[in-house]
Amino acid sequence: MTYDAVKHLKPSEFKRLCGVPLETVEAMMSVIRQVESQKPPGRPSKLSFLRPIVDDMRI
Repeated sequence: MTYDAVKHLKPSEFKRLCGVPLETVEAMMSVIRQVESQKPPGRPSKLSFLRPIVDDMRI
């Protein structure tokens, strides 16, 4: 499953599926967005910045 597929679930269902609250995932994504915006220009990454979070949660 992708994050887009599960982000519309109720908070209790999201936590049951992923193991962490939706607010925690949103906080992790905001930190990763900040880091990504501060990276120097260069070749773009082949993976999206959400991929590490999704891989860790095994969605």
